[in-house]
Amino acid sequence: MNDTPKFAVIGGGSWATAITKMLCENVSDVAWYMRSTYAIEHIRLQKHNPNYLSSVEFDTEKLKLTNDINEAVAYADYIIFAIPSAFLSTELEKLTESLDGKVIFSAIKGIVPETSLIVGEHFHEKYNIPYDNIGVITGPCHAEEVALERLSYLTIACGDQKKAKVMAKNLNSYYIKTKISDDIVGTEYAAMLKNIYAIAAGIAHGLGYGDNFQALLMSNAIREMKKFIRKVHKMKRNINNSAYLGDLLVTGYSVFSRNRMFGNMIGKGYTVKSAMMEMSMVAEGYYATKSAYNLNEEYKAKTPIIDAVYSILYEGKDAKPVFKKLTDKLD
Repeated sequence: MNDTPKFAVIGGGSWATAITKMLCENVSDVAWYMRSTYAIEHIRLQKHNPNYLSSVEFDTEKLKLTNDINEAVAYADYIIFAIPSAFLSTELEKLTESLDGKVIFSAIKGIVPETSLIVGEHFHEKYNIPYDNIGVITGPCHAEEVALERLSYLTIACGDQKKAKVMAKNLNSYYIKTKISDDIVGTEYAAMLKNIYAIAAGIAHGLGYGDNFQALLMSNAIREMKKFIRKVHKMKRNINNSAYLGDLLVTGYSVFSRNRMFGNMIGKGYTVKSAMMEMSMVAEGYYATKSAYNLNEEYKAKTPIIDAVYSILYEGKDAKPVFKKLTDKLD
């Protein structure tokens, strides 16, 4: 690995745009892969992503823009994946370039549907990437606030703490503070689960529940998350740390949360299909709900909130009576 590693960002959405912005604060060149040739040409000419965080202006001399994922992978030592988990396998099918020796960081908040694995596990199982070369970038942080350069916090988890520090150093700036963690599996599951709870918060809001219930819901959600993650990967962790509780709160409460927005539409009576069509961004929590529910058939953690969201999204049950029953299960 080079003393000054090269970085590539895979994805063209809001998180990919935000991470590219962070890296450009610290490094001279960043490879940036996205599928859209239109977006690439627009960035070259207008210096901003036409589809996401369009207020962010890039120094295009720092960007190696490409619509060839192999070109980006060949260039980089550290590769950051920031695409919806539902599309990860499709993108990886295009790979002919080897991932051997590459350090893979996931900024994806979900489970890969084809394997029912979190992203780190997927790379380990399917591409034989050692866990020391796998990391996670998680919050509490919204891409929209990175664009506004509002003070934000990231947790960088990796089995190899030196690599976590390298990533943390290159994302750090006057508006980004970073900390490192060794809980790769737990932080990644937390990043996935919090999207489900944000959908629940949105449904509650759409149904007319107030702040008092939202506080109760989030209180129960963090305890439910703790039980679930402990079943999946038992190790010593403080669930009240910002990577778990903090990320849950910002996703459950923020006006920028696409999962809360999606849930709010469901609570107001939209069908899943119509809510998805209305939104221009993917709500990761929709896919995560099915994955978490199916996983929990094996682990059998007590998860009334996940169960309620699943019954609404996948069994077509009416949100109002489902949440009425849920209120009796929370404390």
